[in-house]
Amino acid sequence: MTGWYAERAPGKSPKGMIAVTLLALLLVAAVPVALLAAVIIMLLGHVVGGLALFGGSVLAAGLAVAVAGMSGMRHVRKLISEGSSRIVRLNGSQYADVAEPAEPAEGEYDNLVQLDRSEYTDVR
Repeated sequence: MTGWYAERAPGKSPKGMIAVTLLALLLVAAVPVALLAAVIIMLLGHVVGGLALFGGSVLAAGLAVAVAGMSGMRHVRKLISEGSSRIVRLNGSQYADVAEPAEPAEGEYDNLVQLDRSEYTDVR
């Protein structure tokens, strides 16, 4: 897959983005371990140190996830702007399945039954 990617974006290696993503995953996976270590440290009497350990791990994981997300979005935008990918931009006329259906004209429903007020009752 690396060779295929190199053909699409010459001069750019995916190693950087993979490394940032793996770092983010590792830091997120380390948060429960840091919580356990922080609880043990707090039980030993170092409350501020335990809170600092847990808060630092959450902060580091959050920053790593943010950096990985931004680099991933930059990568996707670059792929779209190059036009060499299979991503196709749609104009308004190509959203046929999303458009709201028009209201049918009077008498267009074949199986519609009109009821008089005497034929139904309000249940409250």
